[in-house]
Amino acid sequence: MSRNVLLALFALLFVGLSGLYYLHFSEQKIVYVDSARLINGYQGMLDARNAYQKKAQIWQGNVDTLAKEVQKAITDYEKESPALTKKEKELSQELIRTKQRQLADYQKAIGEKAAQEDGQMTSAVLEEINAYLKSYGESRNYRIIIAATEYGNVAYAADGLDITDEVLDGLNNEYAGQ
Repeated sequence: MSRNVLLALFALLFVGLSGLYYLHFSEQKIVYVDSARLINGYQGMLDARNAYQKKAQIWQGNVDTLAKEVQKAITDYEKESPALTKKEKELSQELIRTKQRQLADYQKAIGEKAAQEDGQMTSAVLEEINAYLKSYGESRNYRIIIAATEYGNVAYAADGLDITDEVLDGLNNEYAGQ
């Protein structure tokens, strides 16, 4: 064999062995987090849910107040109806219909506002989590962090690949320091 062929074979062997060495001893790996545990254990999500629940209680209180006003108007009408003139009955019925429309409109508006606020809250928290996961993954040289769901995106993983607890601790520590 010629010297050039030997050099080429040696170079190929060196590249192949270097690649195998890198693949075998590389610290880069694929890991996963349990997304439900991560989201439900993240203090930022818990705080956001509590704030949302407080708003929802206020909205529900307003709905309850309007519903009581409608019920009171109906009860008053039923009591006073025998003594009212036809015109007074018509005015009372119109007042009841107006209050019922206001209640229905308010309930619809609150339902839309609640859905919008819930979506915004969830989006903001997921952005925080994703930013943390990106930083966490980069700092540890992970190639991929997979989010496992209750529907089973991860069928099997070797011990040590679930980093949910580590991520959750770091995420909560970062949140507490804000």
